[in-house]
Amino acid sequence: MPKIRSHSGSKKRIRRTGSGKFALKRHGRNHLLMQKNKRQKRLNRTIVVSSTEGRRIRGLLPYL
Repeated sequence: MPKIRSHSGSKKRIRRTGSGKFALKRHGRNHLLMQKNKRQKRLNRTIVVSSTEGRRIRGLLPYL
């Protein structure tokens, strides 16, 4: 039986935490930070994905 392909875009953006949950960084934190307001900069930190979204991610990344 062939292996399942992992979603290549998700592979680059999502990682596993030590407890086994999925974590990802939100967008908009790489450049042009001087003109973005504090709220925008504060809201795009690393987040832990909820369990319902985790099920969807498990389908995208079966071997992670």
